Amino acid sequence: PVQVAHNAAAHRYEAVVDGYLSICEYELAEGRMVFTHTVVPPELRGRGVAERLVRAGLADARAAGRRVVPVCSYVARFIERHKEYADLLG
Repeated sequence: PVQVAHNAAAHRYEAVVDGYLSICEYELAEGRMVFTHTVVPPELRGRGVAERLVRAGLADARAAGRRVVPVCSYVARFIERHKEYADLLG
């Protein structure tokens, strides 16, 4: 299983799998989490790493009562496909 860590100082979620670092970056602005980039090395693509990173970030946004702005195209597509997160948009 992919272990996701929240690196709050760097404003990103991280996962190290097979020695490769994957990240989902965000910025905090006006009570919102603005997701800016999701990066998964080619060696790890197709293994669900990006999904795990994004789910962790969205869960934290929900728990903190924050709205979400998906500037990152992956996060935007993820929310479109998983309607249970649509209420976070704004």
